[in-house]
Amino acid sequence: MRAGYLVFSIATLAFAALSGAAFAEATPPPPANKRNCQNTVPFARWLADFKREAIADGIHAATLDDAIGGMTPDMSVVARDRKQGFFSQTFIDFYFKLATNGREKMGRSYLQRYKPIFDRAEKQYGVPGAVITGFWALESDFGGGMGNLSVMRSLVTLAWDCRRGDFFRNELKAALKIIERGDLTADQMIGSWAGELGQTQFLPQHYYNYGVDYDGDGRVDLIRDIPDIIGSSANFIASMGWKRGEPWLEQVRVTKELPWDKADLNVLLPRSQWVAWGIEGVGQKLPSDDLQASLLLPMGRNGPAFLAYNNFRVYTQWNQSLTYATTAAHLAARMMGAPNLSRASGDVPSLGYEQTKELQALLKRRGFDVGEVDGKLGAGTRKAVKEMQIKLGFPADSYPTSELLTALRGRS
Repeated sequence: MRAGYLVFSIATLAFAALSGAAFAEATPPPPANKRNCQNTVPFARWLADFKREAIADGIHAATLDDAIGGMTPDMSVVARDRKQGFFSQTFIDFYFKLATNGREKMGRSYLQRYKPIFDRAEKQYGVPGAVITGFWALESDFGGGMGNLSVMRSLVTLAWDCRRGDFFRNELKAALKIIERGDLTADQMIGSWAGELGQTQFLPQHYYNYGVDYDGDGRVDLIRDIPDIIGSSANFIASMGWKRGEPWLEQVRVTKELPWDKADLNVLLPRSQWVAWGIEGVGQKLPSDDLQASLLLPMGRNGPAFLAYNNFRVYTQWNQSLTYATTAAHLAARMMGAPNLSRASGDVPSLGYEQTKELQALLKRRGFDVGEVDGKLGAGTRKAVKEMQIKLGFPADSYPTSELLTALRGRS
């Protein structure tokens, strides 16, 4: 991505899935220190050093004193950052908890209510309104769940903490610049534990760099100002490489026999090739043309299937979680008229959290880079699974099964 990837704040999202709010917060990815790292610099000394650093970067001492003077760290924020596990659930479970009919209906109503603003944003940035409302729905339930914590205190805490300190020092400086620009006061910066702001949950650097005063009132307000929210979200999405007039994701039907190793976001083929292999559209005929697409199987060859186009890469930049990206993209497609998923398409035996951790450990023992052994089916684990499936002669659809786990146990 451009300025740092965005990854789900899973602890808050788990609460959201139970309560009905979206709260799809974003936190930056590795590189970061291990979750069990220990803070060795006393907070008071760190804060004094940070103030000197910020002043040297052009932030006024008065702003620092007003915004973070006398502040103490919030250790609950550190605990949340160290413990995240919501993405161990399957794609289909996640999808139906978050991409609800109510959010689809609300998105459609927003597209009608604010049509002139969406039309203006699409003309200027090339981003369809449904793409914005899809993110808007998952990030905050259209403003219903932006978080209730002091963003400044969360940022100070995470900037001091040993795990992601370098990243969050820059986010903290950006938040202070937002204050100095006159967009928000420190007291108005109420949001997530991970420091995001506004109804589409921008990290402060994104807020400062891509926020747009879309109604011309002299400031960027992504907490209450609908035109600013729409214009800024379109600007941010466009900055990640959105291609005007091109699709992003559509559900398809696969045949029983395919070259499963081609089902990979890194493999782009013309739609005509997918059609030749027997893939069909859902709800409409799939054109047999030269438009490049990848076959995406979030739950393997027996689960839901999608063609992902170049614009889908923007979704994986907004949030590294493939589960989140696919959910947001398909929800946006529904808001444009695509049919909903069928729960039956997700009736696939899946590994649980502890089994996935065991699988990761076994793969790591065999020399594969799966990243952190955390029970989450991330890109590194999927890549390792695919390579192991090919080695064992299994269908190489990148989705772990009990058969694969049993085979690895037998070879350990």
